[in-house]
Amino acid sequence: MSKHKAGGSKASQHVSPKGKRLGVKVAQGQEVKPGMILVRQRGTKFSAGNGVSVGRDHTLFAIKGGTALFGQRQGKKMISVA
Repeated sequence: MSKHKAGGSKASQHVSPKGKRLGVKVAQGQEVKPGMILVRQRGTKFSAGNGVSVGRDHTLFAIKGGTALFGQRQGKKMISVA
């Protein structure tokens, strides 16, 4: 008789996937450089303002250097660089 449970596919179930490190990466008024990531997000919770562009996974990044500014326009959260 077997003394141990099977080590096949059943043994490796219920493993939580790694977190994807999403969220806001800079604060209001923080200095940013071109190419710096401002927000990692799923979908567009934050929209891109002036000096900010959107990556293909909805990541917001700075396209010019300056200061990060958070605000709202028509009810949407915006991030811009001035």
